[in-house]
Amino acid sequence: MNPKGLYIQLFSIHGLIRGESQELGRDADTGGQIKYVLELARALGKHPDVDQVDLVTRLIDDKTVSSDYAQPEEKLSENVRLLRIQCGGRKYIRKELLWPHLAEFTDKTLKLLKKQQRIPDIFHGHYADGGYVAMELASAFDAPFVFTGHSLGRNKQEKLEGSGLNLAEINKRYKMDIRVQAEENIIKKSHQIITSTSQEIKKQYGLYDNFKDGRYKVIPPGIDLDIFHPYYHSHLDPEGHDEVTKQTRVTLLKELHRFWRDPDKPFILVLCRPDQRKNISGLLKAYGENQDLRAMANLAVFAGLRKNIMEMESNERAVLTDMLLKMDFHDLYGKLAIPKKHDFATEVPELYRLCADSGGVFVNPALVEPFGLTLIEASACGLPIIATNDGGPVDIVANCQNGALVNVGNPDEVADAIKELLADKNKWDACSRNGINGVREHYSWESHCEKTVDRYKKLLPGSSKKGKKPNGKLPMQTSFGVRLTNLSKLLITDIDNTLVGNKKRLADLLELLEKNSSAIGWGVATGRSLAMTLDIMTEQNIPIPDILICSVGTEIYYGPDLRTDKGWQQHLSHLWKPEKIREVLGKLDFISQQDAEGQRRYKISYYMEDDPEQLAAVHYHLQEAKLRCQVIYSHGQFLDILPYRASKGRAIKYLKYKWDIAPENVMVAGDSGNDEDMLRGRTCGLVVGNHSKELEHLKGQNRIFFSEKKYSGGIIDGLIHYKFL
Repeated sequence: MNPKGLYIQLFSIHGLIRGESQELGRDADTGGQIKYVLELARALGKHPDVDQVDLVTRLIDDKTVSSDYAQPEEKLSENVRLLRIQCGGRKYIRKELLWPHLAEFTDKTLKLLKKQQRIPDIFHGHYADGGYVAMELASAFDAPFVFTGHSLGRNKQEKLEGSGLNLAEINKRYKMDIRVQAEENIIKKSHQIITSTSQEIKKQYGLYDNFKDGRYKVIPPGIDLDIFHPYYHSHLDPEGHDEVTKQTRVTLLKELHRFWRDPDKPFILVLCRPDQRKNISGLLKAYGENQDLRAMANLAVFAGLRKNIMEMESNERAVLTDMLLKMDFHDLYGKLAIPKKHDFATEVPELYRLCADSGGVFVNPALVEPFGLTLIEASACGLPIIATNDGGPVDIVANCQNGALVNVGNPDEVADAIKELLADKNKWDACSRNGINGVREHYSWESHCEKTVDRYKKLLPGSSKKGKKPNGKLPMQTSFGVRLTNLSKLLITDIDNTLVGNKKRLADLLELLEKNSSAIGWGVATGRSLAMTLDIMTEQNIPIPDILICSVGTEIYYGPDLRTDKGWQQHLSHLWKPEKIREVLGKLDFISQQDAEGQRRYKISYYMEDDPEQLAAVHYHLQEAKLRCQVIYSHGQFLDILPYRASKGRAIKYLKYKWDIAPENVMVAGDSGNDEDMLRGRTCGLVVGNHSKELEHLKGQNRIFFSEKKYSGGIIDGLIHYKFL
C-alpha cells in the first residue's frame, strides 16, 4: 500500500458507461450495474485511506452510440478516473460476445500499467467478465482479487430453463457454459467476494461446485440520498422547490397523462430493462386479468429506452413486442402507459415521487433479483414496494419493512399484494415511512465504502488482520507481473546448442544475468514441450527463467511457477481448427501421428519420411480444405501443424507488445534455421559461433550479430555487443 493511500482498480467491462447522463435501460447491458460501479468509484475516491480509483471499461467507437464512449479517459472526480480500453473491435456488442476478447482487454490493461509505472493494490472485478479480467491481472501481480457478481450464471440458467428455454438455446444466446466455468474459477481464486445480500450467497453462489472455496462478505450498496429524497419534499412552497424538478414533474405528468383515460388514479410503477428475466409479461398478466386492480389503479411500465423496436436486439425486441401484444389482448388502452424514453439522472427520482404522491406502488416483477437497487431508490422516496421472494429483496424488506414479497410467477398473488397496499392506507403509510428511514439506516455509500476499504486492507501483504491472502499466503518473491513491468531489457535464447553446450560458459552467463536481474529479464524459446524443456533445464542446473516459449512458439509460460499466458492462447485460437486438420490429414497414408506427448492444444504432430512430394501433398490438402495453418518439417522426420499465427518469432513479438518493451531492448539468440524467424524479428539478433550453415545467408543484415564465440559464450558476447550490460 502506497503511503499516500490505496490504489484501486474496478473492472466493469460491458455496457455503456460515462460519468454523466447515463443511458440506463438502453439495453440489457446498461442497467443497474452501471450506476452501481460509477457511484462506488466516486464514493471510494472520497475515503481518506484511498489515493486513486480507476473504473476500467471497454472503449466503444461506434456511430450508433455517443462519442463519449470513445474517449480513453474521463475524469469522474479529483482522484477517480474512468479508463476505456479497446478490445474486440470498436463496435458496441452485447456482453455475451465479449468472452473471446477478454484476454486482449487484459493485455492492454497490462500495457497501461507498465506505462504509468504504478500497480494497483486491489483488483476488483464486477460481473463475470470484469471478474475474469481482474482475476488474471491480480494473478500476474500476486495482488488481492475482489469480486462482486451482481448476478450469476447458474441462477439465471435455472430461471431461463424454467421459462421454457432449453440448455442449447441458453448457451447459444447467453454463452452460459463459458460464463459458468469462468465463475467457478473466480469463486475459487478470489480473495474476497462482496455480495449485496445473504440470500445471494445461499441461493446463487451456493449453486457452484466451488462454493465452499469462496470467502463472502455482505456489504449492501448505497444510494445518493440527496437525489432520492422523500416525495413530500415536492410539496415545499414554490420558493423552496427546485425549478428544474418542477419542470421535470410537468414533463412526466404530460407524458403519462397522454396514455391514461383517468389520470387521477394511483398508479403502479415498473422500471426495468426489456429482458425476459425481468418478467414484465408476468406483471401485465397479473394486472390485465384482475378487474378490481384495473379499476383501482393505472399502470406505467418504463422498459428501457427505445426508438424503433424492429432495430433492437432480438431479446429486447421480443419482450417489447410481447408487451404490446398483451396490452392489446387485455385491452389496456387508457390504463397502461409505456413511454419510450426517460432521463435517469433527473426524471427517475421524480418518477418515484410522482408515484408516491398518487398513493401508488412500485413493483419489481423480475423472476430473480440479485439485489434490487430500484427497490431502495423507490423506498428512499417513500414509495412502497412489491418484489420477488427470490434474491436481494428478501434482505431489503427484512431491513426496511417497506413492502411485500411475492411469488412473481403467480399472477393472482402479485395482484392481491398490490391491491392490499393500494386499499389499506395505514399499511401504505407504514411501508412508506419505514422505507425512508430504513434506507437511510442501511443503504448509504459512506457505510458501504467504510466496510469495503476495511476488507481491502485486510488482504494486503503485511496486514496483521485475519483474511484470505493472495495465493493463501504472502508472496515470497516478486510476481512475474511486477518484474516484467519494471524491466527495461529482455533476452530470449534457444536452448539446444545455444544456451546449452558449454557448462563453464553457461555458468558464467547465469551469474551475469543474476547480477543484472534488476534491468535484464530472460527467457528461452524452444521447439521442446514444457515437460522436455524442464527436463533439460533440471539436467543442466538452469533456474526457471522469467519466460518460457515452448512447443515451437505455441505456448508461453511465466516463471517461476509456470503460469500460462492465456492472452497468447486466445491469439492463437483465431481460425485454428484442429479437428478439421486431423480429419483432412488422417486420409494420408504416408504420415503417422506422434504419441500423446508430441500433441499439444496448438500443435498437431506427425512422423513423415523426408520426401518433397509428400510435403507438397500435405500443403495441397490443407489449402484445398481452406485451413489456415503453418506446416513445419524438421530433422527429416517431424511434421508439425501449427496455427498460422504461431512461431517463436511471433511469440516474441507478442511479448514485446504485451509488456511494452522496445525492439532495440530485446535480444534473441539462436543457432539454427528453426531460430530464423525470431532472429529476423526487428530485435537485436545474435547468432552463436557454432551455428549451422542454414543461417549463413543472414550475415550482413541489420541488427543480426554473428559472434565467433560458441554456445553461452556467444550470448555473453552479444550482450556486450548490444550494450545490454
